[in-house]
Amino acid sequence: MTNRPIDYQKAIDFHGHCCPGLTIGYMAAKAALAHLKVERAEDEELVAIVESDGCGIDAIQVLLGCTIGKGNLIYKDYGKQAYTIGNRKTGEAVRIVATGDMTPLTPDQQFLRTAVFSGQATPEQEETWQTLQAERTTRMLATPASELFKIQDVELNLPSEAKIFNSVICEYCGEKVMEARARLKNGKTACLACTEEYTRGW
Repeated sequence: MTNRPIDYQKAIDFHGHCCPGLTIGYMAAKAALAHLKVERAEDEELVAIVESDGCGIDAIQVLLGCTIGKGNLIYKDYGKQAYTIGNRKTGEAVRIVATGDMTPLTPDQQFLRTAVFSGQATPEQEETWQTLQAERTTRMLATPASELFKIQDVELNLPSEAKIFNSVICEYCGEKVMEARARLKNGKTACLACTEEYTRGW
């Protein structure tokens, strides 16, 4: 695919490759920006709640400026291609959910996919798969967001902005740990990893 949108190419560069999963996140992010009438967050103005750990999250990070490190990207392991985006300044939020199979595969294409993902594909099959992926993403980019997603306003209790906590030393492993995540184990300061080791056998 040539003449890609600049922001789409940025998402590809960040993610490492172009694929339908990344494209879903890209289009969801674009839909959220348009719906909320905002631009990419410079800091923590936007909050994104994502419900799977798929490729689309990388597009959300690039286009919305929401990241784990800033505390404005929240991951929930629900296995859904669903994204809830909130605006701290206005309190508005939108939930965007992918609907149906956007780019269904034929049985032959599914066989090809299995070969590629299992590492058993020939070079010719690899090339055919990459061509197919490019065609699928091109079709998705040309489809109106309203046909790809369910988009609805929602109420969202926005989390507070990221806080910086003091660090303490775990008295078991000797490593620094955020004070808010430290626990007591036999009267000594312990990190969660050392606490889990303690409770695992019970």
